[in-house]
Amino acid sequence: MKIALKGMPRRSFLYALGLALLMLFTLRWRACWWPFIFRPPKGILPSRPNVFREGEERLVSVVHGRDVEAAVRKAIDLVGGIEKLDVQGKSILLKPNILDGSPPPTTTNPKVIKAVARILYESGARRVLIGDMSAFLKLPTRKNMDITFVKMMAEEVGAELVPFDEKGWISIGIPQGQFVKRVYVTETLSQVDRIINLPVIKTHQSSTYSIALKNFVGATHFRQRPYLVDRTHWEEVIAELNLAYTPDLNIVDGTRVMVEGGPWKDKAVDANLIIATGDRIVADVVG
Repeated sequence: MKIALKGMPRRSFLYALGLALLMLFTLRWRACWWPFIFRPPKGILPSRPNVFREGEERLVSVVHGRDVEAAVRKAIDLVGGIEKLDVQGKSILLKPNILDGSPPPTTTNPKVIKAVARILYESGARRVLIGDMSAFLKLPTRKNMDITFVKMMAEEVGAELVPFDEKGWISIGIPQGQFVKRVYVTETLSQVDRIINLPVIKTHQSSTYSIALKNFVGATHFRQRPYLVDRTHWEEVIAELNLAYTPDLNIVDGTRVMVEGGPWKDKAVDANLIIATGDRIVADVVG
């Protein structure tokens, strides 16, 4: 027997319901739970042009190497350098994939996160924030950031952790959407000057693969998760969610990639790759 919540198994539904009720009556979780009931305030996210291009050509780099920081630096330099982002005195959000507390490639390699944060501070950034929200049944995100060594890497370079499940939300209208007309996103997106997307390459049982476009799901509220919007059109829902924002730069973690199963745990191989581009679609195609 199954309780139908868009195909969610009965046991998972009851577990999620119990957790949701706990969140509802616990002050710490109210910011995460309340958008299920109340619409967040309307927000506007600025349009962000792709500065990593030559004329009409969108630039992308692919670097192979075991030295993670060196590969990240070279990948950024090959598309024009971090100077193109004008990070001097700016606040920058790094958006990795911290699905749960598992090691890469379930989650973004913390060495990649650390390397990007260090480069930004060297280039004059005022603040570097690291933010994501783990899967609903794997919360809290802050605990997963600790388990995956993201917290430790952040402390080493002076970056700040921003678990989105501890923050508020804003509502972004996307009238051109077919499956989603309004997206609830973390308010953090509206509080920073630049956004750098740090996805990991892995297969996904529901959306074929997970790289740059899919990584944005972690910055949206659970109410808009594809399995609650339309389980039969994962890719289309993910594409529409991405209409709500544009990252300034995508640095793809291909140090270790998941090639079967996913997104949780399955066959993974060392690829030792870093991909950099200002275009999410290009990142997904190359990845």
